[in-house]
Amino acid sequence: MDGDATVVGGGLSGLVAAVRLADAGADVTLLERHSAVGGRVRTETVDGFTLDRGFQVLFTGYPAVRLELGFDALDDLDIQRFDPGATICRPGSRSVLSDPMRDPRHALASLRNDEISFSDKLRTLALRYDLDRRDEADFFSGPDASIREYLRSWGFTDEYLANFVEPFYGGITLDRTLSTSKHVFEYTFRAMSRGAIGVPAAGMAALPDALADRARAAGVDIRTGTAVESVRPASGGRLSFGGSSDADRAVVELADGSTRETDVVVVAASPPESRRLTGIDAIPTEGVPNVTGWYALPADAAPDSGRRILLNAAGESPNAVVPMSTIAPEYAPDDRALFAATFLGDEPLHRPADALRDDVRDALRAWFPDGDFADLETVDVHRIRFAQFAQPPGVHATLPDVDDPEGPVVLAGDYTEWSSIQGALESGKTASAAARAYL
Repeated sequence: MDGDATVVGGGLSGLVAAVRLADAGADVTLLERHSAVGGRVRTETVDGFTLDRGFQVLFTGYPAVRLELGFDALDDLDIQRFDPGATICRPGSRSVLSDPMRDPRHALASLRNDEISFSDKLRTLALRYDLDRRDEADFFSGPDASIREYLRSWGFTDEYLANFVEPFYGGITLDRTLSTSKHVFEYTFRAMSRGAIGVPAAGMAALPDALADRARAAGVDIRTGTAVESVRPASGGRLSFGGSSDADRAVVELADGSTRETDVVVVAASPPESRRLTGIDAIPTEGVPNVTGWYALPADAAPDSGRRILLNAAGESPNAVVPMSTIAPEYAPDDRALFAATFLGDEPLHRPADALRDDVRDALRAWFPDGDFADLETVDVHRIRFAQFAQPPGVHATLPDVDDPEGPVVLAGDYTEWSSIQGALESGKTASAAARAYL
């Protein structure tokens, strides 16, 4: 296949589109405004700690992860896996709720967990069986409802929702009210039953880094630190999005004033930036915030928390605490223990770092009364205003198609699928197929 393509944005979707176009024979240039690829999937090192940009995990059960990265790459990433399920915490009490199918060692402990009724445990197994039988094409279509309405229709009790689903899915959807689309719940619940949750030993940025290595090996020219000002037809003027355009090629204008002409543009920037560049109003720009605090203790003072997420069943600040260095020892120096704590909603965006740390210390003291948390210190706090796009019931039917722009321009981003790593990777695949029509 002859022709050249320009990809604007080096997140997961842009990298997948670039790899697939290059593999098909196109001459591909990827432009990323930041100094490194990754988009919202980033990792930094602070005082010897590995900190992902906001608490993020990889669902190995996502089909696109296996397809775009491959099993060899997943092995190379050295995924450090969480134990299935979670630990439900309240003052003076911790109880394990695991998946007896994937974690039989803790089946008895889960059975004895009195935070969740026996009938709700049976409903959970029935729900798992129902979702596991569904075809991939059955998700994100058909009637929709909130997660809360959906689970109530299955007969789950309010205690089950409050003690487990609210804090657990608060971490996934950043919405403890369970007002997110049930489609998100169904897809992620099935993915957890089919695979593990984990993080690469080197941090979540290892995912885009692996895709970037594949892209370079395929011949993609990746240019970081290169911002794009506009996209327009080669004949002049702006692209006629939603109308007609006779342009056979497009011009990408860079922030430094230079331009490049190309057969097709794949716009894989953030949702707000993609809307600015293309004028497609269906691109969602309402974001859901997240605050992640990273905290350290001397290793000998760390509580025996296991390899599970600690859910706050008695309050909302923090929503959950994750013993990151227990799950992934590479995230912390040998003499230190690292924890990630998540805070939901707008209010934590403005709270002082010391106040957030005090909430985490108070929670840990309540959950582990024999522990010593006096030396808990803040490593960093990530305040992210646009961690996901909002996904209320019905939103997925309104999202743009990758080929909505007129002319030689296509969209790539999770906002064409659903807000997740799976959605981003799948969108890159779909966008590359649409872009090939112009080459």
